[in-house]
Amino acid sequence: MSFSFNIDSNYGNARAGTLTVDGNTITTPVFMPVATKSAVRTLSSKDLIDLNFDIILSNTYHLYLTPGTDVLSKFAGLHNFMKWPKSILTDSGGYQVFSLNKNTKISEDGVVFKSHIDGSAHLFTPESVMEIQQIIGSNIVMPLDHCIYSEDDELSVRNSMQRTHDWLVRSVKSHNSSSSALFGIVQGGIYSNLRKESCLFEAELDLPGYSIGGLAVGENKSTMYRIVEECNEYLPVEKPRYLMGVGSPEDLVTCVSLGVDMFDCVLPTRIARNGAIFTKKGRKNIKKSANKLLDIPLEDDCICECCQNYSTGYIHQLFKVSEILGYRLATIHNLFFLKKLMGDIRESILNNTFNSFKNEFLSNYHPTDEIARMAQKKQWLESRNITQY
Repeated sequence: MSFSFNIDSNYGNARAGTLTVDGNTITTPVFMPVATKSAVRTLSSKDLIDLNFDIILSNTYHLYLTPGTDVLSKFAGLHNFMKWPKSILTDSGGYQVFSLNKNTKISEDGVVFKSHIDGSAHLFTPESVMEIQQIIGSNIVMPLDHCIYSEDDELSVRNSMQRTHDWLVRSVKSHNSSSSALFGIVQGGIYSNLRKESCLFEAELDLPGYSIGGLAVGENKSTMYRIVEECNEYLPVEKPRYLMGVGSPEDLVTCVSLGVDMFDCVLPTRIARNGAIFTKKGRKNIKKSANKLLDIPLEDDCICECCQNYSTGYIHQLFKVSEILGYRLATIHNLFFLKKLMGDIRESILNNTFNSFKNEFLSNYHPTDEIARMAQKKQWLESRNITQY
């Protein structure tokens, strides 16, 4: 397994880098589309290649339950199964184990949980999660971590952090470094002292990269930004930093300025299927009747497949009649928007103009109201029987 990360340029804490994974070159900062169950919803692997993505994320928990390791073994891994020729990062499934299951049983050995599909009981240990990800054939793997709500009391968060550290040590021992790169996951909730402790502990293990976990799960944005900045103060400068589960445009720009290199999130694809379109001025609700007669693209200067070929009025009509093509085209547009945004951020860092780029982007982009956003997210989670840890 060949893995390297080079920082090509800095602008303050913002970094433009090059990640090389088994010969596949990934420029950073990078956003990774989420193919939870071996596909980005409504898109094919070829669509992702056409959108110029070099790395995607998939989920160990979901792949383990279906299609299962026997099927993935038969197909020699996820790359061949979904015909994806580039890099795959898999998360450990820790978040899903705790958020989708109300009756998990946690011990030092691991976690017993029930499948959200059929109620069958399963055990995840640090060692089994490494083994599953090896069968998946992931290029970058995550260790099993103990997820709890980030604003729980400090003692509870400390205990979960310590368990995460213990499980990480076991993951390192059982990980096959010849087949994939293992990142650590920093925990510690909203507590600065715990985040520092977690960063310093994991930095001592000298892993290929580090993930910042336990954020974007209910805390406000200012708290998230504070924790990201504090973590990056203590994580090794020369290693890639991955902020898990963050994907709104304003968060990407801000967190790159704080030193983050890698991101993933279901947000751009999920909201696309609900009619929310990314534009440079903020989200556009394609379902609104004001779009009915607009014979213009979703965004004037966008060169994605959707904007180059179809009008806003047509996309509006597709959503009005729940036509799957509408979900697909909106998904293509939103992913194209983020791919271009990350490229523009990188270019501004290389050109030493990132600060002006950031200020201009954030002054033009109007994010959704945070209170309304959190209420909407809570409603979405509850509709799927998901708890925030």
